Amino acid sequence: MIINSDDKESEKIKSKIISILKDHPEGLTIKELSDLMKLHRQTVTKYIFELKGAGLIHRRPVGSATLHYLIKSKT
Repeated sequence: MIINSDDKESEKIKSKIISILKDHPEGLTIKELSDLMKLHRQTVTKYIFELKGAGLIHRRPVGSATLHYLIKSKT
């Protein structure tokens, strides 16, 4: 299996999102995540939805914002 640099970068970004959300159990908005990661919010949004699809992220609307949380593993 050949892994190109885009795949490596994608995994690096997703790992960083997971790491940041572990440190913020209160949840973060896309804007807060993008500011912390120094990435465009659309880039962060793409990976948030990939992580949500994988069952790792939970999104909860709060007023006009949406908070993102890491789903705690049952281990």
